Amino acid sequence: MVDLLLESLVHVYREGNVRAVDGVDLIIGAGERVAIIGQNGSGKSTLVRHLNGLLRPTSGRVLHDGVDAAMSTVAQLARSVGLVFQDPDRQIFAGSVRAEVEYGPRNLGIRGEELRSAVDAALEAVGLESEAKTNPYDLGASRRKLLALASVLAMRTPVLILDEPTTGQDERGVQRVRSVIQEAHTQGRTVIVISHDMRFVAEGFERVVVMRSGHIILDGQPEMVFRQDAWDQLASTFLEPPLSAVIGDRLGLGSTPTDGMLIRALVSRG
Repeated sequence: MVDLLLESLVHVYREGNVRAVDGVDLIIGAGERVAIIGQNGSGKSTLVRHLNGLLRPTSGRVLHDGVDAAMSTVAQLARSVGLVFQDPDRQIFAGSVRAEVEYGPRNLGIRGEELRSAVDAALEAVGLESEAKTNPYDLGASRRKLLALASVLAMRTPVLILDEPTTGQDERGVQRVRSVIQEAHTQGRTVIVISHDMRFVAEGFERVVVMRSGHIILDGQPEMVFRQDAWDQLASTFLEPPLSAVIGDRLGLGSTPTDGMLIRALVSRG
C-alpha cells in the first residue's frame, strides 16, 4: 500500500497565471477513504492530478512512500495510482467495452488468466459484464462513466481516485459506485473521491477535505466538517451540508445521523 504526502504544493497554470493550488500540505495514509470537496475552481482536480504525475508541481513535492514522484514517469506512477476523470470521454478510445477495460492492465504487463480475471471482475463490479462486445459510444453517458471506472479498477492500483463519480448516475449507478469504493476499502486500497454530492460524501467517507481558492480550509471526519459551526466555512466555498446534517442538527442527532435515527426521531415527535 502507498502513503501519499504533499508538501507545500503549488501549481500555477501558465495560461492566465492562475495559482490553482497554493501551498497545500496533505497526508493521506494507505487505506484511507478521503473525499475532497469545494466549489468549481477550488483546486480539487488540479491537486489529485499531481498524485499520478499528470501535473507536476510549480513548487513543493509529492511523495509516494517517501519517494519524490518527480523521479517517476507517468507510466510508472500509473502502477500505483489510478485516476478516473470526471468526463469519461477523455479516457475512452477502444472499439469495445472489453478492449477498453483490458488496455490499462495490459499496459502494466498483466496477461493470461490474471488479465481475464481482472477484466471480468471490473465489468461485473460496474454492471457491464453483458456489454463486453459493445462499442463504448453505444453506451449512454452514465454507463460510459462506469466503463471508465471499470478500466481503472482492472489495473488494481493501490490508490484509486474518482473525480465526480456519481454525476449523471441514477440510484442504481450510485449504489454501484458505493459498492466499488467499499470493496476497494476492504482490499486495503486508498480511495480518494472528488464530489459535489454531500450525502454521498457524508455516508461513505471517514475523512473530508474542503478546498477553497487553492487552499485546504477544513480537514476532518464528516461529523466535524458538516456540523453547524462549520456551515459558514462550507458556505464560503458555495457548499451546503447534506440535508441529513441540517435535520440532525435541529433534532439534536448530530451532523451525520443515520436514516434509522432520523426516522425514529421524527416518529417519536408525531
